[in-house]
Amino acid sequence: MQVGIFLGNLGNPLIYYPKLANITGGVSASILLCQLFQWQSQLTNPDGWVQTKTAEIEQATGLNAAEQAIARQQLKERLLLKEKLQNPDAESLELWADIDEFEAKINTYLTANSDNSRTQTLPKSLNYPVEIVPDYSASIPSIKTDQFFGQPRKLIGVAVTPNYQFSGPWNSQEQLHNFQRALEAYARERNLGFGNPSGWAFKIIDSITKGLTSTFWDEFIAGIPLGESQKVQRDWEIAPQVPYPAFEEERIQYYVHKGEPLEAAVSKARADLRNPVVGKDLWEGFLRKCDRLADDVFQAKQQGVDTPYLPSSFNEKPPITKDSVMRKLGAIAPQFALNQSTSEAIPEPPKLAEQASPTPAEIPSISALQKAYNTPLGRSIIEKQIAANPDWGYEIVDGEIVESIPF
Repeated sequence: MQVGIFLGNLGNPLIYYPKLANITGGVSASILLCQLFQWQSQLTNPDGWVQTKTAEIEQATGLNAAEQAIARQQLKERLLLKEKLQNPDAESLELWADIDEFEAKINTYLTANSDNSRTQTLPKSLNYPVEIVPDYSASIPSIKTDQFFGQPRKLIGVAVTPNYQFSGPWNSQEQLHNFQRALEAYARERNLGFGNPSGWAFKIIDSITKGLTSTFWDEFIAGIPLGESQKVQRDWEIAPQVPYPAFEEERIQYYVHKGEPLEAAVSKARADLRNPVVGKDLWEGFLRKCDRLADDVFQAKQQGVDTPYLPSSFNEKPPITKDSVMRKLGAIAPQFALNQSTSEAIPEPPKLAEQASPTPAEIPSISALQKAYNTPLGRSIIEKQIAANPDWGYEIVDGEIVESIPF
């Protein structure tokens, strides 16, 4: 197809004035406004309304329905177009372009440009969010920026000191390194770093460089072990973080009786006693229990019981340590002695001291036990005593304490 025939089939071209976009609000609005002026000039009544349809506007201008809606909205905001309300479902439109208002805005625009040829800022009376940045260089085109989306924020340069070092109360770099090593050792012992003692030590040192005081630094300068001055001894502890053995054992037995495994019972009991609020409440209850137990023991002794019953938590037990457990395991099964090499000799099992059987003088008499058993308070105590001491050779039959028959 020849170019001339092709252009002839496209129809008549329309002239578009680019500067009108600054007044009407956009290219589509300028095209629609010019088309309405042309149609209005063809009416017999110059003040009459143009009755048209969306399809006719699209055929004349090439603007689709969405572009026409945006163009009409821009023109109405600038008082350049009036539109009669129609049925939303109808396709007919009644439009009227205000040529007087259009001429006034053109005069204002031309006056502003003649006063300041380099600053191309439109007057506020136009009331649209488009700003023309002055063109100071022929090679740099003018830039339109939206008032709600300005220029991107400039990057802020941060000065960085080369070879940065921590500055703090230490006198030398060697003293800082010694303090860091002491913090890491303390974190490993207390498991404060959760696998990263160096990271925990860095936080302490970094806080000191920012002006915060640290008890760890005061202890390090004074030569005191780290954390020593921060320990608090509670009422239920014989030393900081070391509770009374009977109190700890009582709490362990509490969880054991609830069905917890021994390992879990020990862990939960020690967690309770490390909590200052829970530990205090438990300690007050334990003291009351001990007070009632002491009253029961005094009454039992007054009734003739020489060895009253005491809970197992009050019996003295040797401390359980890793070495003592490994010695026992090594004596029973060498393969369980994890801290020993195969070249080391297996230690001999510890000899148990022979306990002498109680003499007849130490065994309470049946009459004394019977006298205490007849009282309501002493009944439960005597039953526990006889059950705990089968070597006495006594048993209770029909409420009477008699010698047990060995056959």
